[in-house]
Amino acid sequence: MLPTRAGAGTQVRGLKRVHQFDKVEMYQFVEPEQSSETLEQIVESASDIARGLDLPFHVLQLCTGDLSFPSTKSYDLEIWTPASDEWLEVSSCSNCSDFQARRANIRFRREAGGRPELVHTLNGSGLALPRVIIAILETFQQADGSVRLPDVLVPYMGGQSVLEPLA
Repeated sequence: MLPTRAGAGTQVRGLKRVHQFDKVEMYQFVEPEQSSETLEQIVESASDIARGLDLPFHVLQLCTGDLSFPSTKSYDLEIWTPASDEWLEVSSCSNCSDFQARRANIRFRREAGGRPELVHTLNGSGLALPRVIIAILETFQQADGSVRLPDVLVPYMGGQSVLEPLA
């Protein structure tokens, strides 16, 4: 018997497959000579969130063929989900150099009366909330079904450090 494949669309539903996320966007306009360093800072900011949540993650630099049309360099941050046995992308950070500024005519002057120059634009997503929730539930679930919360979240949960299953 020949192996069968899952039908088209079978892996696109559910919390981890949503295409619209609740997230914070990190967006910056910078002088051209600052854009490379700023991209690294944006990636580090997204990584700090994963690190603070004590979740296993890694950062991947995208190859040229995977870059979006306006991007000159991009990184994806992926968090490990043990029950799903997969890495889920939770953030993408990109340097679009002057591409978006050129289209939107976003310029700056280094000095009063100076020649207008194009800014460089950078963007990154703060972490896709649904996938972070999945990673927290899968990473910190205990044998009794309870979920130990990462220490950084406890103050936001009124001091509660464990989520108990409903009886």
